[in-house]
Amino acid sequence: MCAYLILCEINSKKSVTSMQALPVIVGFGGYNAAGRSSSHQAFRRLVLESLSPEEQEQTIVSLACLMKLVSWNDQFYTDYQEDSLTQTQVAKKYKDLVLKGTLIRRLEDNLFDPKKVYGHKRVVVESKDKKNIFFKIAKRDLPPAIPSQWDIKYLDDDICEVGIENSVDFLIPTYTEQAAKAGGQLPTGFDPSAQYNSCSHPRGLQLALLGASDALSSIGIPWEKIASRVHPDEVGVYGTSIMGQVSKEGLGGLLQARLLGERITSKQYAMGLNTMPADFINAYVVGSVGHTAAITGACASFLYVLQGAVQDIKSGRRRVAIIGSAEAGLTPAVMEGFTSMGALATDSNLCKLDSSKIPDWRNASRPFGENCGFTIGEASQYIILMDDALAVDLGADVHGAVPDVYTNADGIKRSISAPGIGNYVSFAKAVASAVSIVGKSAVCEHSFIHAHGSSTPVNRVTESRIFDRVAKAFAIKDWPVTATKAFVGHSLAAASGDQLAFALGTFKYNILPGIKTVDKIAEDVFQDRLLFPLEDLDLTDRKMKVAFINSKGFGGNNATAIVISPSEVEKMLKARHSRVYEEYENLREKTRQEAKKYAENADKGAVKIVYRFGEELVEEENIEITSDHIKIPGYLKNIVFDKNNPWEDMC
Repeated sequence: MCAYLILCEINSKKSVTSMQALPVIVGFGGYNAAGRSSSHQAFRRLVLESLSPEEQEQTIVSLACLMKLVSWNDQFYTDYQEDSLTQTQVAKKYKDLVLKGTLIRRLEDNLFDPKKVYGHKRVVVESKDKKNIFFKIAKRDLPPAIPSQWDIKYLDDDICEVGIENSVDFLIPTYTEQAAKAGGQLPTGFDPSAQYNSCSHPRGLQLALLGASDALSSIGIPWEKIASRVHPDEVGVYGTSIMGQVSKEGLGGLLQARLLGERITSKQYAMGLNTMPADFINAYVVGSVGHTAAITGACASFLYVLQGAVQDIKSGRRRVAIIGSAEAGLTPAVMEGFTSMGALATDSNLCKLDSSKIPDWRNASRPFGENCGFTIGEASQYIILMDDALAVDLGADVHGAVPDVYTNADGIKRSISAPGIGNYVSFAKAVASAVSIVGKSAVCEHSFIHAHGSSTPVNRVTESRIFDRVAKAFAIKDWPVTATKAFVGHSLAAASGDQLAFALGTFKYNILPGIKTVDKIAEDVFQDRLLFPLEDLDLTDRKMKVAFINSKGFGGNNATAIVISPSEVEKMLKARHSRVYEEYENLREKTRQEAKKYAENADKGAVKIVYRFGEELVEEENIEITSDHIKIPGYLKNIVFDKNNPWEDMC
């Protein structure tokens, strides 16, 4: 009897509330400034010096492959000099380039030159003697609507002379230097557009496809097999971005085209919508006709879509969900906007902070230390959730579980960008919920916090105060706190996805990344009950059972997620699915072997990108509709109508 039927049998005897489905993480993937998320490549880059020599070598070589410094040809590695190299030789030869080309650093010119940002300067030109200003212009270059103050004289069929009385305004093309030049850019040499036939996709959508593909491949079970076990409407895709796609191919080009004298394309508006990450995954990755959602909550957006998926799986509406965010915010307009708000760490402020003439771009982001603003990053992070019964039935490997996510607003605010009281609510509720699930000792002695840690002076005080007060309420001492943005920057919608991916790494390696961009914690940070490690923290003797992912977004979008460790989830699965657990372990071993094969190939640069463009479509006339179900060609199971009336007692 399959695990799902057993669970249904148990549910018939126990209350639905006590036997809710547990959303378990069966796959995860994506990319940020540290590398690829699946198989913990990016996490290993963060804690490189704390790994064994063998793991350090593996990490450096896999990143060298990602960065196109070397390629694998089934026997040995080859670099651009066509030298044949062993793994050890690659690690020695390219270690420095790998380290320099990852994590936060000065922006590289392949995105744009931060010292030469194109724009226009408005100037007023006046005649010397208050007479008309004359200039010649080609007839074809005349504006469609001639300004009223222009006096035009046609010299011939092609050229005309324009006279303007006294003065005229011009927009002169020019270049300016950007105030902030540090960014959490993807590893040097890794080009998302080169991984598949990306056409005119904005960089953010390229990242969405890559992140979702990586997460799905990391499962070790073909998507077709997963989809065949569930009804089509039991699949959900939850994805978003908060800025839309602001590069030239998306909203950036749409809004700038007229001012730059260019034409708006047919794709820019559609490609710019913040729903596009979810839409692309539905249409081009999994071919889903199930539920779709693109929920935004500013910088907490990843947790907002995660909450939607968790609620749907717990309720039984969904059995498998693809969740994530992709954001490519390293553009001049986005960076200038945050700079104008005083939120970004500019070069001049970094120099003032360090009493230096040269900005320390590598350590620009300094959560909970003496800091001057955050650093923008780009990233794509996706996870795959299943209900526990489906995971057991399929033999999926489990990397953790997300029992709940809490989101709360700030109430009345003096400033829309200022922090408020909502995060007290979301964080305290998450801690209380975790205590009820895994017990007080697990939370008090074996949990850690992945803080929002934006690296602003206001955040370091307000967020640490929340943690400290909640710690006091629950009698927690020496609570470990880390902050992902120190390494990869603030990837906007994907930021809490970065946090979650690195939390899974801590569960795997028993290492908490230290906030290594900080020399000391700032004096105004609340530390009585908190522990802010400045070097990697070895947790081997204090194995973590719970992680709290905290996020604070502009406008009062606060969110906190509970993530339970794989070891704790395994205990829960054994308790619920004891009758089939041995069978599950046998299936899981096969899954792990397949996942390992993908990881090994990906580490050698053979990343599998799923892009199902141009495949045969389902014709509408072939859909079968009855009063009980919908049958769609190509889908093994039908969509069955729910005919239960939940308000029967009111009718």
